[in-house]
Amino acid sequence: MIKHAVFEKNSILLTVGILIVVAIGGIVELAPLFYLESTIEEVEGMRPYTPLELAGRDIYIREGCYNCHSQMIRPLRDEAERYGHYSLAAESMYDHPFQWGSKRTGPDLARVGGRYSDEWHVAHMIAPRDLVPESVMPGYPFLATTPLDAADIADHLKANQIVGVPYSDEMIATAAADLAVQVDPDSDELEAFEARYPKAQVRNFDGNGEMISELDALIAYLQMLGTLVDFTTYKAEGQNLR
Repeated sequence: MIKHAVFEKNSILLTVGILIVVAIGGIVELAPLFYLESTIEEVEGMRPYTPLELAGRDIYIREGCYNCHSQMIRPLRDEAERYGHYSLAAESMYDHPFQWGSKRTGPDLARVGGRYSDEWHVAHMIAPRDLVPESVMPGYPFLATTPLDAADIADHLKANQIVGVPYSDEMIATAAADLAVQVDPDSDELEAFEARYPKAQVRNFDGNGEMISELDALIAYLQMLGTLVDFTTYKAEGQNLR
């Protein structure tokens, strides 16, 4: 108590003490970052977004979906039981910016890929309360009738390449063609596309074969979320998480 009183009665001494403690804490937290090559563990299966998925992600951000939906499952039992395996840092390594979010008006979407059919997503985006009566989500019917403007998709890949996403020059050169291939399972370029983007889902996502819509891109993005890492074989820090 006597030692505490010395600090409590001398504001200058207390300030110096606070600065010393904060400095020590900062050094302990920051120093390891200077010699660690990466703070993100390598996880098999992760790849950059396809051009169509990347365009869908842009629409997701444009429409403010991140305001009501997070993409980060915490390592807590109730979260894992509801949403699936907790989120890995590697799953956001190609996100600029990441979509972790801090508020859930709607459910977390980190593992939404494959959970619902394309038809479900189409109906949900057009009239959410037809499927979820208690939903407060607005409808986005215009996405189904709006052609996707992807004239600058190659530039978008190039911009991501500059900030560290491993898009090759070939991926950038074929970006526009790859975007079209992903909605056309009969394309002659399908094999080359799948070699560039393993596990990419190829089909007409919104059911309208007359054009590539913004809804095609958004559903392609949503159906990819959480599907790249095989959690039946993934191990974290030597621990089997089957």
